[in-house]
Amino acid sequence: MRFEDLRLVEPLLRAVRTAGYRTPTPIQSSAIPHVLAGRDVLGCAQTGTGKTAAFALPILQRLSDRASRGTTPGARIRTLVLAPTRELAQQIYESFRTYGQYTGVRQAVVFGGVNQNPQVRAVRAGVDVLVATPGRLLDLMGQGVVKLAGVEVLVLDEADRMLDMGFLPDLRRILAQVPRRRQTLLFSATMPAAIRELAGDILCQPVPVQVARLSSPAPSVAHWVHYVERADKPALLARLLAHTPHTRALVFTRTKHGADKVTRHLMQAGVHAAALHGNKSQGARTRALADFRSAHTPVLVATDIAARGLDIDDISHVINYDLTTEPETYVHRIGRTGRMGAPGTAVSFCTAEERGDLRAIEALLRTPLQRAADVPGQRDARARPARPAAPPQARVEDAAQPGRAPRGALVSNGGRLLRRGRARGPRKTLRARASAGSRPKRW
Repeated sequence: MRFEDLRLVEPLLRAVRTAGYRTPTPIQSSAIPHVLAGRDVLGCAQTGTGKTAAFALPILQRLSDRASRGTTPGARIRTLVLAPTRELAQQIYESFRTYGQYTGVRQAVVFGGVNQNPQVRAVRAGVDVLVATPGRLLDLMGQGVVKLAGVEVLVLDEADRMLDMGFLPDLRRILAQVPRRRQTLLFSATMPAAIRELAGDILCQPVPVQVARLSSPAPSVAHWVHYVERADKPALLARLLAHTPHTRALVFTRTKHGADKVTRHLMQAGVHAAALHGNKSQGARTRALADFRSAHTPVLVATDIAARGLDIDDISHVINYDLTTEPETYVHRIGRTGRMGAPGTAVSFCTAEERGDLRAIEALLRTPLQRAADVPGQRDARARPARPAAPPQARVEDAAQPGRAPRGALVSNGGRLLRRGRARGPRKTLRARASAGSRPKRW
């Protein structure tokens, strides 16, 4: 199928060709005809499947058709797109700008963490499509800047994540201000019971659109695991990035402090990297993403703030520096690579303490991760030498003789079993220490 087969108007086809796309993805070919027909849609698709274009293209066509019949562009907000994070909202806005560049449709984006004045000016200048995060949108609604009485199309993107982030009360308040007669599109990567309940409340006879198996990774991604000691993770990461060809590498850590620490280590090792997490200012986050997108900074170290909705092409490697405790999050993390059928590589570091997390991930994937080839200087967390057991009745005197019990073995001391530990210099037997007036100690 081609985009021409979807009956898109020439300005949109021109924009698609300019963006370098030739054929629609499964979610696009499935959803676009229904959206063009005015149907409500309940879409379930993994990130990186072209989901934004699946609703942006038909919405732009609908708005451009109305404009051609005399409606003044930007006279009122006709489409509202809600997204859970600033980064995703910005990316959706950029997509509407890219696909709508030849249509005359006007767009704006509003989100928190930055000065609201430029956003207020953009909205008051008139927009057809408003992309927003719930919190900033409610602020502007309370100030009378944003009015939703003219909304014809409502889109909820990453709906499951919005619920996870606690936005349901905000969504209810926003929905109360949107006309009941509207077209509603809800897209989610997963379909838990809470999402189905929300869909039942806000959608009218929706068309279900689902692509790919739920919680399945892109088939073009290769999954590897390094078994490593925790203390060896920083050096292993630096060696991998130094010796593995990559275009862009996205490194995930479990904590914000960890992201900063890993970034500092990489910079000291000569690897140009930046950190992205919730404690960064919006300006710093925007700069980090812009530098990563342009490959000026080829390595981005992030918390799970970047696990979903990060739309950057040509990320060749995703590295799980810390394994996630939630298997679903692993799928979202590695969804940043292997997009649109391109090859990708997912590498995970696994310590002995993280083996349970790895087993849960492999159970979700229904396949084990491939063990990566050893990297010079790497210690394997699975390859700890076993401590040989000593004979249970070993004599204490034998500890000072050739063939003595190894460190860690149990040795007898007057009927008590003591564990032989590390010591420096010549060792004396317990009996020799006792005869010299010293107190017997555990070794």
